[in-house]
Amino acid sequence: MYIPIIGVLPLWDDEKDSLWMLPGYFDGIKSAGGLPVMLPLISDKARIKKICDMVDGLLFTGGHDVSPGLYGEAVDDACGPICKARDDMETVLSKEAVLNMDIPAFGICRGLQLFNVVLGGTLYQDIPTQLISSRPVGHQQGQPDDVPSHSVELNKGTPLHGLFGAGAIEVNSTHHQGVCELSPQLECMAVAGDGLIEAVRMPDRKFVWAVQWHPECMLHDPHSRKLFEAFIVACMKPV
Repeated sequence: MYIPIIGVLPLWDDEKDSLWMLPGYFDGIKSAGGLPVMLPLISDKARIKKICDMVDGLLFTGGHDVSPGLYGEAVDDACGPICKARDDMETVLSKEAVLNMDIPAFGICRGLQLFNVVLGGTLYQDIPTQLISSRPVGHQQGQPDDVPSHSVELNKGTPLHGLFGAGAIEVNSTHHQGVCELSPQLECMAVAGDGLIEAVRMPDRKFVWAVQWHPECMLHDPHSRKLFEAFIVACMKPV
């Protein structure tokens, strides 16, 4: 059986000046039949193209806030820490892999936000202070993060609705930024009760999905496992 190689975007520790990784990202890929490999933080186009030639899919992880400069805004006081090295690499990599080579990609939390920004959308720099709703939702549950904290409604007719076979699911939530203006190249697949977009896809690509919650922390949940399985299936090649 073919075992797809999945390039996993690294997390960055500002205090230790080092790359690191949460095991859930690797575990989700391995349990679905893939082989995860953590990537270096580079933005050189020649090396980025080499990475794209080596992998069957890419997992864009959570972490730092996406720089507002990427969508033409000044940094608000409520914006969190930014990692320029991640922004630089992920911008170049997503354009090369997704737009030029149609490599399957799965985004989690920051990954969804990064896809939206690269494709021309914008973000709420801080949901609690910028998203006004008559049905507020707590998007920063804290610990434990392996239990659900709110529900999301799945849009009928989308692949995510078909995958889960349900109208709504319960998810965990540990973010303070989110999609403000959705890129015209993306389709919304799920929303929270306050109207915040919780899942998207790029319809004209083989597999570009992203979710705002953290399935890597909830691999005991069948919906979380199904997300990783759908991603790995899309990365398969004939043997």
